[in-house]
Amino acid sequence: MTTDTYLTIANSSEGLFKEKGSKFNAYAFSVTNEEEIKILLATLHKEHFSARHICYAFRLGADKQTFRAHDAGEPTYTAGKPILGQIQSNDLTNILIVVVRYFGGTLLGVGGLINAYKQAAANALANASIIEKTINNVYEIKFDFQQMNEVMKIMKDENLEQIHRNFELNGNITFSVRKNNSKKVVELLSKISNLELSYLRTE
Repeated sequence: MTTDTYLTIANSSEGLFKEKGSKFNAYAFSVTNEEEIKILLATLHKEHFSARHICYAFRLGADKQTFRAHDAGEPTYTAGKPILGQIQSNDLTNILIVVVRYFGGTLLGVGGLINAYKQAAANALANASIIEKTINNVYEIKFDFQQMNEVMKIMKDENLEQIHRNFELNGNITFSVRKNNSKKVVELLSKISNLELSYLRTE
C-alpha cells in the first residue's frame, strides 16, 4: 500500500533571527494554493512596506511537485533557496515561509545571508506544530431517493466526510475519502443501481 499521508503545519507561526543589526522576521503559513499565497504576500508587503527584502519559498500538493523560491533582490540563491531548504529538510508541503529583512547597515556576505535566512525559517518552524494529514480523493454522487438508505449506510460504515449535500430533487453528495480507501468505497457505491459517481479532485 502506497503512503497516503503528508506533513504540514497546523498553525501559522513566527520566528526571528538577528545578525549584525539586521533583523530577519520569519512567518510560516499553512496554505493549499497559490491564490492564498498571493494574498498573504500582499498583506505582508503592506505591513512591512519599509523592509529592505521580503523573501519567501513555498511547496504545495501531496506530491510536493509545486514549489518556488524567491530572493527578492538578495544575491541569487542566498534567501529563497535556504528557506526552501528548511521546508524540504522537514519534509513539509502546503506551506509558505516568508522572511522579511530589515537591513542593519552591515553587509553579511553570501555565507552570512544564507545562514540568516535558513535560521529565521528554522525558528519559525520550531514555533509551529507539524502534523500529519491524509491524502484524500473527493467524489460526487447522484442517486434516486430509493437508494438513500444504501448510500447513507456506506457513508456511515466507511466514515466518509460529507462536504456538500443537496436533497431537493434527487440525492447529491460530495464526499471525501482517504486515498488508500478510495478503491473499496468506489466498488461499494458502484454496486448501487442508478447511481452516478464522478471523481472531482485529490487533496
